[in-house]
Amino acid sequence: MRALRRPIVAVAATSLLLIIQAVIDPTGLLALVGWPGGTPRFDLWWPVARYIVFVPVMLAVVWWAAVRAGDRFWTLTAGVVLAAQLAQFAACFAMTGDLALAAWAGGYVTAKAVPTALIVAGVVRVVERMVARRRGLDTAMRAYSTDGTKGATVWPAAITVGAVAPLLAGSWWTGATYAPGIPTPRPGTDALGIVGMLVAIALLIGAAWLGIRWMRRRVPGFLGTWLGALVAGGLLGLAQGVIGLVVDDGFRGDLWPLMATYIHVADGLAVGACTGWIAAIVALIADRVVAQRAARSAGLADSAAGDAANEQRDVSPARIAAGAGVGVAVVAVAAIAATLIAPAAPAVATADNEASVPVGFLRVEDGRFTDGEGHQVLLRGVNVNQLVDFYQARPEVPVTRELTEQDFADMATYGFNVVRLGMSWSALEPTQGELDPEYLATVKQAVAWGEQHGIRTVLDMHQDGWSNLPTAEGTVCRPGTDPMWGYDGAPEWATHWDGTPRCSFTGRDISPAGDRAFEHFWFDTDGIQTALARTWGELAGEFADEKAVAGFDLLNEPGFGETAPVTTSKKNGEYSAKAIAAIREAGAPQIVFVEPSILWSGLGFDSGPSRGFTDDLNVAFSPHLYAESITMDASLGLPTIVSTERQFELGQRVADELGMPMWSGEYGYWGDDASTTAHLERYAAEEDRRMLGSAYWVWKQACGDPQNGIQELGNGLLSELCATGEEAPRKEHLLSILSRAYPQQAPGALTSLRAGVAGDDRAEFTLTGVVDQPTCGLQVWVPGTAEPEFSEERGLSRVELEQVDGGWLVTGCADGEYALASE
Repeated sequence: MRALRRPIVAVAATSLLLIIQAVIDPTGLLALVGWPGGTPRFDLWWPVARYIVFVPVMLAVVWWAAVRAGDRFWTLTAGVVLAAQLAQFAACFAMTGDLALAAWAGGYVTAKAVPTALIVAGVVRVVERMVARRRGLDTAMRAYSTDGTKGATVWPAAITVGAVAPLLAGSWWTGATYAPGIPTPRPGTDALGIVGMLVAIALLIGAAWLGIRWMRRRVPGFLGTWLGALVAGGLLGLAQGVIGLVVDDGFRGDLWPLMATYIHVADGLAVGACTGWIAAIVALIADRVVAQRAARSAGLADSAAGDAANEQRDVSPARIAAGAGVGVAVVAVAAIAATLIAPAAPAVATADNEASVPVGFLRVEDGRFTDGEGHQVLLRGVNVNQLVDFYQARPEVPVTRELTEQDFADMATYGFNVVRLGMSWSALEPTQGELDPEYLATVKQAVAWGEQHGIRTVLDMHQDGWSNLPTAEGTVCRPGTDPMWGYDGAPEWATHWDGTPRCSFTGRDISPAGDRAFEHFWFDTDGIQTALARTWGELAGEFADEKAVAGFDLLNEPGFGETAPVTTSKKNGEYSAKAIAAIREAGAPQIVFVEPSILWSGLGFDSGPSRGFTDDLNVAFSPHLYAESITMDASLGLPTIVSTERQFELGQRVADELGMPMWSGEYGYWGDDASTTAHLERYAAEEDRRMLGSAYWVWKQACGDPQNGIQELGNGLLSELCATGEEAPRKEHLLSILSRAYPQQAPGALTSLRAGVAGDDRAEFTLTGVVDQPTCGLQVWVPGTAEPEFSEERGLSRVELEQVDGGWLVTGCADGEYALASE
């Protein structure tokens, strides 16, 4: 193929694919560059960055790759992958100015870049064959012959790849996918972490030597080394995936090892794409040195003999040993430097540094919730959506059921001690800058009712699909999307759709209009993000003295907008920090609950907000643990990606990285009784094993709730018959599990917990704990009518029983290690 034909074909094929993807996928979820429709916003930078930055960068690198690496299918494939990742990096950097985030974001296009690269390389190959066949030319591929394949030029580049990795770690190798024991080049803060870093560097150097040597035999010069570094990153990811099979419990009833391996490979490719140019510069210098030596040797022999002599010297044992010694020295220096500059471990709230939280308020302390008086508190209860401002599909079918004091009295009979109370921004602040006094009064009334019945409240700024506005009448939805109902969330004054269609793709949370509205929120268009943070300050000020308010949940399942992970990580952290600051300025000391994006509820994992987004210590990480329930694998009929049990571990890893305790703000199961019972029993067992709390979705759900759909039977633990509006039989098969025995409050720290239900209505449980000094703070909920009988009361005194509606409260005092077990 002539010099210009191949890059022209490659760029044309890439351009056509970008256009086709944008047309087919308006959300941009599966396309490299999405086009949501609507009115272009040239007055803002972020809506056009993907077009005026991403597209030119990708096409330019594709051209370069086609010229230098285009005579082979696999080398061109690697070149197009590199192009996509560099384009993603450039666009994200242009939007945020954050180098580390932008480099990490390059990995997010892997699943889209690889198919695109395979197609482009395939088109180029087909066109080449057609042209060659027409002209009767030999189509065999010819290998380049370059001095870059020799050890003296490959080793310096390979060592460089390994040495820069810990120094430029950025956001790579963090989050739910990286189990302890998986070696990563990220600087470690302890002996095990340093060993893991050294192992990862060694693996990366070996992979780089293989990748660069293989690639430079086929692609000369600078690009060959860069592509070799890209391959090395992918090989490291594969190695991490294999190791993860061993250290991360393998295929434990789910496909997590495959998903984790994909993330490892994506991170590795991003590392290679964003740092490979450094190794390429080193390789050029090494090439120049070798060439100069070869030129001097040419004076003693002809060039062929000189080349042979150089080759022999390059692979001699002495040179290999010398190269290895230099490599070890470079890696050692890089490891020491990386360790010295490693970020400090996240701060964890302790009794000393949380002394500012007034007495009687719940707080974060030593990675758990406490009352500030030496007692661990488990928050277990339900979600209440009866104050949410839902879209109403039919005026005669109510969207909520009235919230009354009786609801709280009933909740208490199941031992619940917390309610996650859903509120709607649209109802709270229908006019910008003014909180609606009537709606605020209903929230205050709910908090007061909860306090009367021993139930704390988490105030949840709820949203689903951004707002309660449905598809506008007359909207023509593009193929692959459908008209949708509204749900709940933001007021109209905070909703910017730019004319994009309010149509859903596989569900309410993937919509061009919803994604665009969230993108405006994340980038604070017209100050709407700042407005919500200010609203949180005003709302928190209203409850600053309310000890019954456990905390504030900043935003329910925030959408990913159009540019994850910029939105789901960095922007989520920025909003959270802004809202936390407003809450504290209002004098509210309660816990703040921060959520990851809707991707967690849809996939079973996500990145969460950026590490270090806040220095506030009274903050908790609150993912929604819906694995094997409403995650996309379940809804699409795919094998389980994350199991019910594994989801706890993934959430805890992110919480630990953030230096926060974990609390699941939502989870739930729907379907036949046998299936939901089995799932909830597994969830409950794992929750007890980890001594965690949560809030089940949902207490009551009306027939007109858009999440329920208008059907014969309303959903929720307390359902209603839609035809009559009467109460349906309660879901006792679920309530009996949710109301199992647990310590609402435990002296010191719990060390183990197990609960179940035995025959004759007598609850079975075992708990152990340890306390530094004697205290009488034990309070255990035990369901049922039969008086509990204990088989063990170690380290406890003054154990007393009080019968209450629905069960019993067990109180007592503890000293040192203690245990309580029922018969």
